[in-house]
Amino acid sequence: MKMRVNVEKIRGWRDDRCWSQEHLAEVAGVSPRTIQRLENGDSVSRETVLALAAAFDVPASALAADVEAKARAAAELAAKRKGQDAWAAFWIHLATYVGVIALLVWINVASEPDRLWTLWPAIGLGIGVIGHGAALILADRYPAAPDDGR
Repeated sequence: MKMRVNVEKIRGWRDDRCWSQEHLAEVAGVSPRTIQRLENGDSVSRETVLALAAAFDVPASALAADVEAKARAAAELAAKRKGQDAWAAFWIHLATYVGVIALLVWINVASEPDRLWTLWPAIGLGIGVIGHGAALILADRYPAAPDDGR
């Protein structure tokens, strides 16, 4: 069975002891190529993990990669990017609203200056922009509960 290990910990422990990859391989009784693959992020066998734990004089569990923490960090980054994209869409919506209303006011003034009909499109489209902004503010204030996969 292949296992993932915390590469940063292994590199740190190796550097603390001033060991080269070759020296670690010799102490652990594995090939230097195994250490190179491990430090490049490849998964290794259970026997290799036990040999490394013995070489560093630590429990094998100390070498385990924190996959859940990495997954949480990736999910948080994705949520942050999603939020940024949502706000960018709002600002584009608002700029489009301002541009369209400005164009309609110009057309209104040029064609019928005595009748202000642009008020109705401004109100109607403005409701959409206000709703869009309110939805984003509420989503920021009351974030959805994380999905636990159940």
